[in-house]
Amino acid sequence: MSDYDVFPEQRQSIIHQMLTETGRVVCAEAARKLGVSEHTIRRDLQELARKGLCKKVYGGAVSQLKQSASFDTRMSQNVQEKSQLAQKCAQLIRPDSCLFIDAGSTYLAMVEFIPDDLELTIVTNSPQIAAAACGRTKGELILLGGKVNALTGSTLGSEPVNQIRGMVFDQTFIGVCGLDPQAGLSAVYYEDACFKKEVLAQSNEVIAAATEDKISQVARYKVATCEDIDIMVVIKGAKIKNFSGVSMHIELAE
Repeated sequence: MSDYDVFPEQRQSIIHQMLTETGRVVCAEAARKLGVSEHTIRRDLQELARKGLCKKVYGGAVSQLKQSASFDTRMSQNVQEKSQLAQKCAQLIRPDSCLFIDAGSTYLAMVEFIPDDLELTIVTNSPQIAAAACGRTKGELILLGGKVNALTGSTLGSEPVNQIRGMVFDQTFIGVCGLDPQAGLSAVYYEDACFKKEVLAQSNEVIAAATEDKISQVARYKVATCEDIDIMVVIKGAKIKNFSGVSMHIELAE
């Protein structure tokens, strides 16, 4: 019998550290590392999930995101990484497209990298993104109406949903709270998750830019599977080995 088998608190502390470092724990791997049974690891994960420290998925668990910071706070976080992601996203935009740009600090940064001579229709539910794009002289800019949610920095509710149901988007840049190979794309807030689902239903190509702290993370509300996303944009060097078997294309920002 191993020491870890005797001291469950010590074992769970190590498992929690593994979750913090990698965002995911696989039962079989953790069992081998700690010298205990997979059943024991599953019990530990159940206890950690009960404490809100992880979310159980098939074969293991992933870190669970808490309520996110306000939009203004997120603007000052991971600035360099978001700028690199924003540049790569802007390079993926096709001329003469109708774009939906979801609220988010990465996509707000993306607007400044979109060439001014590109003919586009830009649709967004973000007042900040609309303000950043309003100086464009070519194409159209459509700001969806509705009540502004201060935490997401976006308009949500029935009004913007009804508006997008009458539109078809060539490309959609969807906001990411959590993106996991098994759990897919998830959102922190229920209303935001519902809105994102409606947007994806109207989209021909879906692009998701994810900072490294959102990779292999799961928020409370599921939005889509990874198969529903066409392109995932991440920083070069990001820990994405868990996505090796996922069908979506991965673009690396440098």
